[in-house]
Amino acid sequence: MAKQTVAEQFVDTLVRCGVERLYGVVGDSLNPVVDAIRRTPAIDWIQVRHEETAAFAAGAEAQLTGKLAACAGSCGPGNLHLINGLYDAHRSMAPVLALASHIPSSEIGTSFFQETHPDRLFAECSHYSELISSEQQMPRVLQTAIQHAVGQQGVSVVALPGDLASEEAPDSPEEHALVTSRPTVRPGDAEIDALVHLIDDAEKITLFCGAGTAGAHGEVMEFAERLKTPVGHALRGKEWIQYDNPYDVGMSGLLGYGAAYEATHECDLLILLGTDFPYNAFLPKDCRIVQVDVRPEHLGRRTALDLAVWGDVRETLRCLTPRVRARTDRRFLDRMLRKHAETLEGVVKAYTRKVEKHTPVHPEYAASVLDEEAADDAVFTVDTGMCNVWAARYLTPNGRRRVIGSFSHGSMANALPQAIGAQFLDRSRQVVSLSGDGGFTMLMGDFLTLVQYDLPVKVVLFNNSSLGMVELEMMVDGMPAYGTHNRNPDFAALAEAAGAHAVRVEKPKQLRGALRDVLAHDGPALLDIVTDPHALSLPPKITREQVSGFALSAGRTVLDGGVGRMVQMARSNLRNIPRP
Repeated sequence: MAKQTVAEQFVDTLVRCGVERLYGVVGDSLNPVVDAIRRTPAIDWIQVRHEETAAFAAGAEAQLTGKLAACAGSCGPGNLHLINGLYDAHRSMAPVLALASHIPSSEIGTSFFQETHPDRLFAECSHYSELISSEQQMPRVLQTAIQHAVGQQGVSVVALPGDLASEEAPDSPEEHALVTSRPTVRPGDAEIDALVHLIDDAEKITLFCGAGTAGAHGEVMEFAERLKTPVGHALRGKEWIQYDNPYDVGMSGLLGYGAAYEATHECDLLILLGTDFPYNAFLPKDCRIVQVDVRPEHLGRRTALDLAVWGDVRETLRCLTPRVRARTDRRFLDRMLRKHAETLEGVVKAYTRKVEKHTPVHPEYAASVLDEEAADDAVFTVDTGMCNVWAARYLTPNGRRRVIGSFSHGSMANALPQAIGAQFLDRSRQVVSLSGDGGFTMLMGDFLTLVQYDLPVKVVLFNNSSLGMVELEMMVDGMPAYGTHNRNPDFAALAEAAGAHAVRVEKPKQLRGALRDVLAHDGPALLDIVTDPHALSLPPKITREQVSGFALSAGRTVLDGGVGRMVQMARSNLRNIPRP
């Protein structure tokens, strides 16, 4: 019986970890691994057109499943292309293993053709980045890389020279037990005791929730009901906490809306649940603050804390809720609910007034129609820039929908690649890429990946022929817009030429029918919506002291109006206020 090669052993280990796909672009140093995948039925090689797409796709898969996903790049420039998508996965806490194949081992350190040092290059965007120098070393290094990625929720990189991948693996290699899931973390009794005392002593309490509340919706609602607290959220917490939430007061931050800002600033105890909210200028400075997070390095790095609690949000609340004093006084909660509803009522007309006659199409209107027509369990991937605004304001969470974006790293061009990873997970689930024309054209070559694999991703393209967010950055700083205009083609015609179904919309009355047509198509499809580049207005409450640079411009581009169906949720929550 022929012995295994190192490449075959590498692939078998991925299969044992549950990895079903390896995204990448083939190349000579990577060929032994790709060939091993060809001969292994349990795993597929996914050929993309750019390695950055491979990393984004793997990151999206890992975010949606919580399980290890993988990507690969050939030596030098090939694996170097992975770096932006890996940064995004790492900052999104997505467990991703990247294989960076390397030049021949005997040539390392000689400035050989295509030589880089991937073990150094990827150190900043990974928990673990190591070079395999011998066939005996590979199994343990790969095991260690997997345990770092899964255990610490982020990226691990293994650099493997192509010549070593072709070598025979050692006889009877040890099969290591592999970590494939994370435990829950319960806080210590002392922290729970201290938190109970802080809560019982407080009069007005607000909860502010982030992505760490995933899987804890019921526990957060029970806690809020016991304490009669308003519940706000950050952008990454929206999909987990806003639905079925009678205590919802909206979102704070650069794209914020509703009464979340007021609720966090008028309380005397703010409890941050599972959020690494980066904009400390939006956090209060004159109240007590508690933070609960499963990542201890996140505790206190945004604002001074009165108590830091290291623990999983769900487990923490399960310990905490029965012990805190139940409240009957709803005055603070009800005042915030009224404020939230009034704020949304005051701006709702911005996306309803004459939108069906406005040309170019209001992007707010396009996003609201998409929200109404998309499936209840759709996965939305969202480009950075103005598409973040539309997702924050118009996509309605329900506990089944998912929204994935480059919300921590802030990269352009993420939506289409992430949609590829999401769709490979489940071809029967609706996956919609909310793409801006700037982001879409940056990695447009991978639209061909949709066609090649007949992936039924629906690309909804907000085409305003500009880098809208950058243009507004310039305007805010008093500069004339320069270098932001895109001379765009007919994207629908391009998509049809590539072999996909496509529709172009220039008038709002065409929008709903075209969207239904695209969403119903059995295969890849693109909707090119020509949108108004001047659709935004500046909010009155954002100041230069609060934000700077990109944050300043993003803050000032928050819509002054338009909140989609959220106003209906706010109206519904008002019914929960007891009548005198």
